[in-house]
Amino acid sequence: MAYSWFKAFHIIGIVVWFAGLFYLVRLFIYHVEANQEPEPARTILKNQYQIMEKRLYDIITTPGMIVTVAMAIGIISTEPEILKEPWLHFKLLFVAMLLAYHHYCGRLMKKLAADECRWSSQHLRALNEAPTLMLVVIVMLAVFKNNLPTDLTAWLIFGLIIFMAVTIQLYAKIRKRNKEKLMAQMPQVPQTQN
Repeated sequence: MAYSWFKAFHIIGIVVWFAGLFYLVRLFIYHVEANQEPEPARTILKNQYQIMEKRLYDIITTPGMIVTVAMAIGIISTEPEILKEPWLHFKLLFVAMLLAYHHYCGRLMKKLAADECRWSSQHLRALNEAPTLMLVVIVMLAVFKNNLPTDLTAWLIFGLIIFMAVTIQLYAKIRKRNKEKLMAQMPQVPQTQN
């Protein structure tokens, strides 16, 4: 019975953790793009994003990570023989990368708050794809274990995921270019002196 409780809360923790990771980097993108806004909007937006990022990281994302890891330890404690499985070693490698990604996002958040982040919104969009790829690999390993499919269907699914990531990047570039064109076409309002 303990195994089922650990597994249920492990899945809940994963959902919360990934929801936080997906939205956190999206907030970073908006935070960076706020630099293109005129004052006072720039300062207002950056302050608001900073509050949202901190709350998301501290109240949702990090607790989700802690629950996920704690419940995984609980699962392993009920089935210690699972540690001998090769698929679990690979899964744990990807989980370690995900933990590093989580903490790196915490560092980026601090740099954004100090106005020291040099990442462009385009770079952050690419960074935002990392947890998606890790999630796919982790879930595939958990479901298929040592029988991870390597047939054509698996490669088509992998290709579809890569295609979606590239499409998102292209969409962002097109949207940015269209916004720049629109801004260039807008008539400039002359400044009046008082």
